[in-house]
Amino acid sequence: MTFKSHQLHKQASDIRTPSRRRFLQVGLGATAGLVMPNAFANLLKQPERKLSLLNLHTGESINSTYWAEGQYQTGELHAINKVLRDFRTGDVHKMDHDLIDLLNIMHHEIGTNKPFHVISGYRSPKTNAALSKNSSGVAKKSLHMQGKAIDIRVPGQRLSDLRKVALNLHAGGVGFYPESDFIHVDTGRVRHWGA
Repeated sequence: MTFKSHQLHKQASDIRTPSRRRFLQVGLGATAGLVMPNAFANLLKQPERKLSLLNLHTGESINSTYWAEGQYQTGELHAINKVLRDFRTGDVHKMDHDLIDLLNIMHHEIGTNKPFHVISGYRSPKTNAALSKNSSGVAKKSLHMQGKAIDIRVPGQRLSDLRKVALNLHAGGVGFYPESDFIHVDTGRVRHWGA
């Protein structure tokens, strides 16, 4: 079972009153889970899941084993949330576990132990509103505000290769920003943008 299909199983168990729309959502999501790459299946076999991050705005870094002994490690997740906080306001928000797992898979797929350089993790509504006023490239309802998106690069790794890895996972949104030297990944619906 992939982390996406686990999420779908949880959604299916939460159905209180069946509806055609809900039935289609669960059915389509389950179908998408069947065609996910082996990377997701292999994730569940790992005895430990690790993530290495460097926040370029605060200088804080973390090399975390956030999954061990068959479960997420609460203290490690809190530490990741702190590193990925809104550096403008200091607001800390719970980051989506699927996003953290997606980063773990990407790390394995690109074959490096260098940390992800983080341009933007969580964004508070206040920060997002200010950024969207000044740039048409910032969504007013950004997934950054839900802890479901991150903007990253990896030193020594071609940005186009990082983008290709993210696209091949079919796990959410992928934005390509070569002029600013980062890619955006999120756990929203599968889509992509940028040259």
